[in-house]
Amino acid sequence: MQTEICRLLGIRYPVFQGGMAWIADGRLAAAVSEGGGLGIIAAGNAPASYVEEQIHFARKRTEKPFGLNVMLRSPFADEVADLAAREGVRVVTTGAGNPAAFMDRWRRAGCAVIPVVASVAMAKLMERAGAAAVIAEGCESGGHVGETTTMALVPQVCDAVRLPVIAAGGIADGRGFAAALMLGAQGIQMGTRFLCAGECTIHPVYREKILRATDRSTIVTGRRNGHPVRSLRTAFSRRYEEAEYRGASETELDVLGTGALRLAVQEGDLESGCFLSGQIAGLVKRVQPAAEIVEEVTREAEQCLKGTSRWVR
Repeated sequence: MQTEICRLLGIRYPVFQGGMAWIADGRLAAAVSEGGGLGIIAAGNAPASYVEEQIHFARKRTEKPFGLNVMLRSPFADEVADLAAREGVRVVTTGAGNPAAFMDRWRRAGCAVIPVVASVAMAKLMERAGAAAVIAEGCESGGHVGETTTMALVPQVCDAVRLPVIAAGGIADGRGFAAALMLGAQGIQMGTRFLCAGECTIHPVYREKILRATDRSTIVTGRRNGHPVRSLRTAFSRRYEEAEYRGASETELDVLGTGALRLAVQEGDLESGCFLSGQIAGLVKRVQPAAEIVEEVTREAEQCLKGTSRWVR
């Protein structure tokens, strides 16, 4: 299973691990990269000192390429952007904003810049800015989401740009992988599936909620303040939704949401924690090593693609 993105980045399989804030650390990223995919460290809202520790941790555990996800709404975004260039991270992915202001700096440092996009317009803008590829992420994904589904977004982005496109959102097995390739993508990104990687250090309560999830277990909040986020249905998400729809101020919503992800990831707090998850969580049924996940989804995709001839006479 080799596509252009594999040759571009020097990876064995075109499988990216999503940059999940407070979850995707150096340990998980190194394990995914060692397994032949592209592990990604998430900067999230963390300071540059934490991110630097995770980069060095990963480098002690793998000599293979890995990436760094820069969350552009973070108060530390400028510091982390400088760190990415200084460390010469092989791949920089971005989310929650337009990375154009940093892209020349990263490219000069030898970083392949691969922004997450939720629209054709943003994909075109990133191509003009010099992106190496784009991650077209549909609204089925966990965390910050757009309005367009993966099935609708990916082929339109593939038609609009000449860059390699990575499909993300609602993919957790080889069937989704094969479907993404048929839509024109050259690889996939998975987040929710890797929540149950053995190397993922989320709280046991978080992992159990993913393993018990169904197709109706997630909710999108934040649409009214322009920052929609998909997470599992919990006491926190219901409380946030109630506040949002009674017209709570931006300040009140910020106070309610601040620190909620860390409470979920580190403490498993079911009352005040925000448990990010994609709609595909119902397909995640067991804990596996990260390398096994990468190999399994690739093998399943190959089997799906080899079997397509039965539908054509």
